Amino acid sequence: MAVEADKGVEKLEDVIVRSAEQVAEQIRAARDAISTVIFGQHRVVENTLVTILSGGHALLIGVPGLAKTKLVETLGVTLGLDAKRVQFTPDLMPSDILGAEVLDESSAGKRSFRFIAGPVFAQLLMADEINRASPRTQSALLQAMQEQHITVAGARHDLPKPFHVLATQNPLEQEGTYPLPEAQLDRFLMEIDVDYPDRDAERRILFETTGAEETLAKAAMNADVVLAAQRLVRRLPVGDSVVEAILSLVRSARPGPESGDVGKLIAWGPGPRASQSLMLAVRARALLDGRLAPSIDDVLDLAEPVLKHRMALTFSARAEGRTISDVIGQLKTRIG
Repeated sequence: MAVEADKGVEKLEDVIVRSAEQVAEQIRAARDAISTVIFGQHRVVENTLVTILSGGHALLIGVPGLAKTKLVETLGVTLGLDAKRVQFTPDLMPSDILGAEVLDESSAGKRSFRFIAGPVFAQLLMADEINRASPRTQSALLQAMQEQHITVAGARHDLPKPFHVLATQNPLEQEGTYPLPEAQLDRFLMEIDVDYPDRDAERRILFETTGAEETLAKAAMNADVVLAAQRLVRRLPVGDSVVEAILSLVRSARPGPESGDVGKLIAWGPGPRASQSLMLAVRARALLDGRLAPSIDDVLDLAEPVLKHRMALTFSARAEGRTISDVIGQLKTRIG
C-alpha cells in the first residue's frame, strides 16, 4: 500500500511539473507579446503579471504619460481577458461602476425591474486615478474586489472570473483627490511604481509610436489558461526556508520586539494579508520564470511592492528623512 501511495504522489508531482512547464511557456509568450508594445518597463510588466497570476489586484503609481493605460489595454488583449476602463472623477457614483436597476414596461403594460451591469463586470478593470473618486465610490469598488460579487437592491450579482483591478494614481496632483484609506490599500496585492524609461527604451518609443504603422498586441493566452495558471500557482511547493523568510520579513515590519531598533521607526505595519500576498507572489514569480518552487531571492525582490503600502513610519522617522523603502531595505538585509 505504501508503494502505491508513493506512486500516486509521484504521478501528482509529474502532473504539476508538466502543467507548470506548459503554463510557463504560455506566460513567457504573453510577456514577449507585451514587450512588443510596452518598452522599458520590464519590472512593471513582470510585477503586474505576478499580480494577475496570484489572483490579486495592483495599484500602479506614476506620473502621466508612462503607458499605464496602454499596459492595461495590452494585458487585456495578450491574456485574452475582457478589459474595461473607468475614469474616476469626484462626481462618479457607485452605480456608475456597479450598475443599477431600471424600471421596464412591456408592451402588455407589465412593469418590472431589470439590472443593467456596470463596467465592473469585466475580467480586467482599469480604475484610472482611483483616488479622484469619493470614498463612497472607492469603497463600492474595493468591496467588489474583496468579495468578488456585488449586491444591488438586495440581489447578489457575481463578478466574472478571473476578476482583476489595476488601479492608477498620479503621485503629483493632490487637489481634488481622496487618498485611499489604509484598510482599502490593503486590498491591493502590490503597489507598483511606474518609473521613467531609460534612454534606449525612450528612443525605441519615439520610433515605434510616431510612425505610420503602430504595433498592436496579439493574444497569447485566454481566460481559461489564466485561471488554470492561478490554480497551479497555489499548488507549487514552498520550502521551509522561504516560508521562514516571509514570516521573518513581515513580522519584523511591525512595531514590536521582532523588529528590533527598526521598530522605533514604524508607526504601524502589515497584517497577515501581507504574508498571504507575499506567499502567492513568490510562487507566481517562480512560475513566471519557469521554476517549480520559489526562492529567498523572490521574497527579497517582491518585498517592497507587497509591503510598502501596508505600513507607515512615525512622525520622527519622517522628520529624519527616512522612507518606507529605506526601512524595507534595512529589514531585507536580515534575511538576505
